[in-house]
Amino acid sequence: MLLRPLKIGSLVLSDNLLLAPLAGVTNHAFRLICRFEGACLAYTEMVSVNGLVRDGKKTFALLSSSDADCPLGVQLFGDQPELLAKAAAMVENQVELIDINMGCPVRKVVGTGAGSALLKDTPRITAIIKAVRKATTLPLTIKIRSGWEQQDETWQEVGKIAEAEGCDGITFHPRSRSQMFSGRADWSKIAALKQCIKIPVIGNGDLFSADDCRRMLEETGCDGVMIARGAMGNPWIFRQTKELLAGTEVSVITPSARAATARKHLHLFSEHAEEKTVLREMKKHLGWYIHGLNGAAALRKKAHAAGSLCEMYKLLDEISALEEG
Repeated sequence: MLLRPLKIGSLVLSDNLLLAPLAGVTNHAFRLICRFEGACLAYTEMVSVNGLVRDGKKTFALLSSSDADCPLGVQLFGDQPELLAKAAAMVENQVELIDINMGCPVRKVVGTGAGSALLKDTPRITAIIKAVRKATTLPLTIKIRSGWEQQDETWQEVGKIAEAEGCDGITFHPRSRSQMFSGRADWSKIAALKQCIKIPVIGNGDLFSADDCRRMLEETGCDGVMIARGAMGNPWIFRQTKELLAGTEVSVITPSARAATARKHLHLFSEHAEEKTVLREMKKHLGWYIHGLNGAAALRKKAHAAGSLCEMYKLLDEISALEEG
């Protein structure tokens, strides 16, 4: 059975379809939208341990949540074991799971020694997991890439370290840091990691449709899938995957359905943020929602030009009417 409950330490999830942490994307409103569509676990955006420890208001704002936004995982990034441990203890009462990012490939993160830069220093990875494990009783996971360079096989060593040092699971995106998001993720490595360790292995990478999710679960034997870029402007991927795996008819997302979800997203965001913030952030989300529609370029131009929430709502009315035209 491909769709099944997933146990990560003491946390038992209703199924195995997870929303990935995405910088600048997975805020409170977007997480709620994905939960409405079937995501069983969602994560905050990446949270800097330096920001937490220094009591940065912007950093703590990333933890903003609600009763409906549960269970929630927080993804921490940093390179100092003691700071990661301190940060884990600081957020312990606000989330249900702690994840350590060891895979982010962007220069801003790896330049600090965090993210996928850690894959060049496995002794540091050992020290980090050991320190964080001592600091919290919450379920603890790490998210990794395959290595720094494409030929690296670091993932095997890191998987064994994670298990030995008390991690409750590992999310694996089988691309190297040098690949960034180019080429194809090598799913065969997910299958191989699953054979190497006994803790849950969650697959990630190139999941853009319900059929992609089905194939990854089927081909790799992974315990769950974590959907990242495939959920941007496409939160229905969770619902459609569940329908596909249940053998029921897969929902067709019409322009009016897109507009309705985007309208709900805009409303939720407006409840938790100032209008200028909502306008700035929702422009990119609307661009993703619009992708693939007839006249998408013109619609996207209107979204970027919107100067008020009223204009955004009017644009969504226009999108809703597309199927009638």
